[in-house]
Amino acid sequence: MFNLWQKNSWSAWAMLPLRLIIGFGFMAHGYAKLSKGVDGFAKILQTIGVPAPVLTAWATALVEFFGGLAILAGAFVPIVSIPLVIVMLAALFTVHLPFGFSSVKLIAMTGNGPQFGTIGYEVNLLYIAGLLTLVLGGASPLSVDEWLVRRKERVETSES
Repeated sequence: MFNLWQKNSWSAWAMLPLRLIIGFGFMAHGYAKLSKGVDGFAKILQTIGVPAPVLTAWATALVEFFGGLAILAGAFVPIVSIPLVIVMLAALFTVHLPFGFSSVKLIAMTGNGPQFGTIGYEVNLLYIAGLLTLVLGGASPLSVDEWLVRRKERVETSES
């Protein structure tokens, strides 16, 4: 039974905000690629020398969108995290690594607002760390994974 005043009860919910923002973030990036046209992303991949750029662009966009949806729902988190981590590592090594760690590099303040430099690999590492945390800590209550575990326990209990 869930008791709001026990620390263990609250810690079970700790993964929920992490899961929601990571899932939404991946979905947003996948949706941006799909809605703007995957061909534009494929041209970027071709420019940086990624093999099979059209196939890779589609795979990346679909993995980000549907993987993000699965993370958002807390569905099959350990399995879905594998291709999402691969996408993040590929982006880290093919795009962001040469620009250092920081994702925010203020170059100047102008009348139009701040101007920022190239983005480093900080956000890639944050996404990877978040996915690893969800894999190790569980998807949290209000997730498909938790529902499946409870359903399996009910079936096993009724069979014995």
